[in-house]
Amino acid sequence: MKRSGCSGFQQLAASRRDFLQVGAIGGLGLTLGNFFQMRQAQADIKDYKSVEGTAKSVISIYLPGGMAHQETFDPKPIAPIEYRGPLKAIKTNVEGVYFGEYLQKTAQIADKLTVIRSMTHGEAAHERGTHNMFTGYRPSPALKYPSMGSIVAHEFGPRKDLPPYVCIPNQPNEFAGTGYLSSSYGPFSLGSDPASKGFTVRDLSLPGGINEDRFARRRSILDTVNSHFRSREEADALDAMDSFYQRAYSMISSKDAREAFDIDKEDKKTREQYGMNQAGQRLLMARRLVESGVRFVNLTYGGWDMHQRIESGMKRWVPDLDRAFAALIQDLSQRGMLDETLVVISSEFGRTPKINPQAGRDHWPKVFSVVMAGGGIKGGMVYGSSDPTAAEPEENAVTVEDWASTVYDRLGIVADKELMAPGDRPIEIIDGGKPIKDIMV
Repeated sequence: MKRSGCSGFQQLAASRRDFLQVGAIGGLGLTLGNFFQMRQAQADIKDYKSVEGTAKSVISIYLPGGMAHQETFDPKPIAPIEYRGPLKAIKTNVEGVYFGEYLQKTAQIADKLTVIRSMTHGEAAHERGTHNMFTGYRPSPALKYPSMGSIVAHEFGPRKDLPPYVCIPNQPNEFAGTGYLSSSYGPFSLGSDPASKGFTVRDLSLPGGINEDRFARRRSILDTVNSHFRSREEADALDAMDSFYQRAYSMISSKDAREAFDIDKEDKKTREQYGMNQAGQRLLMARRLVESGVRFVNLTYGGWDMHQRIESGMKRWVPDLDRAFAALIQDLSQRGMLDETLVVISSEFGRTPKINPQAGRDHWPKVFSVVMAGGGIKGGMVYGSSDPTAAEPEENAVTVEDWASTVYDRLGIVADKELMAPGDRPIEIIDGGKPIKDIMV
């Protein structure tokens, strides 16, 4: 029996919506991205809510372009050179498990990771592969599906005056958005890179000319408007819309919420441990945010579409990621956060088994690797395998639906729960797929 997450929609009066946008909020100059906007004036009436699972937060590290599994988490040291590639394989701290040579620090925390070496799907185009990995669905011209981050925001909402879903540094693509859900479940984007000089988060401070007293008066005006219209409209619909404006005020006025985004609060030793670069500071910011209450952090790093000179490409991008990722896992573990924080490394697909004439690898969705750690996932494990040339799954093939269902399971979200799409169409969070029980604690 499928579970329905919504029983209908209620429409808000356009006159009130326009008044709020142009008046009270417009006068403040607040934008706060998609997280605080209700472009679709509709309220989701849920029959039941998801209950938090083992993982309370997710850090999703996405490597856009298609990371080569052969040079990272699934090396083939005894394959012919044209398949093996230019990099060596190195031992990890798990007996019999090898990683690519630039993952030296990650190799020493392999006992805390599960590496899935048998991920597979059929989409060889960047956009379609990215859609798969962000939503758990194949692309469809008939419907826009919500990202996993937006699903988490929908199911659980905010904690501690912080948005439930944050992208570092920005929303990376259209598939990281809300799909058929209200835009209120979209990500809050930092707007700039935490590694940049003078880094600040946009929309997190009062606009010029607005002091604390004026800020308080504007909030009072909004409350007055709400009270007036509540006597004329349904309370459920009003509450669904007004809550997002209140979150905007709460986030700006909360010292703890503002400080969560202040990476300068970290001591110099910690920042250097992660690395004073894009990978290091983005991953450190992700740790700060989940520690403070953000439920789902998506961060992107690097350019992995290595059709040419894959050796130099790996040398450019992997060492900083290696250092930062190892630091993140160790940091979470030392803080007692790893068991409740699910960390994932993924990409839209892998690369071709054979090195091409330009000394690179081309798109290859038939088999690739995903890394998972913490949040109820076993450590020191390799799940599934590719064949001897890393061309296709040899054992325990994992579909995108299986993997997404596993992530949702660890969070406490039932993957076949139905949400309501436009036209009162019930759509499962994930259509098919089964959680991978063998990798769960």
